[in-house]
Amino acid sequence: MAKATTIKLDGETKQRLDHLKEHERETYDQVIKKILYVLNEIRKDPISGNRFLGKIDSNIRGKQAYEKKMNNKINKS
Repeated sequence: MAKATTIKLDGETKQRLDHLKEHERETYDQVIKKILYVLNEIRKDPISGNRFLGKIDSNIRGKQAYEKKMNNKINKS
């Protein structure tokens, strides 16, 4: 495993990274690597990069819908 380091983030930046997580246990390192991968893909092949972005967006929307559904069930109990 590579050596870990600490970086300082503005609170807003952390929130934006949180919203990009596809699942709760995804690390910030994974999110940042995914962002860098997408940027590189878009530079090489915009169509492929946009397709990948669409998949990520779909996963995030699915996660948000599931969380909303679970919160509604908890609040009704």
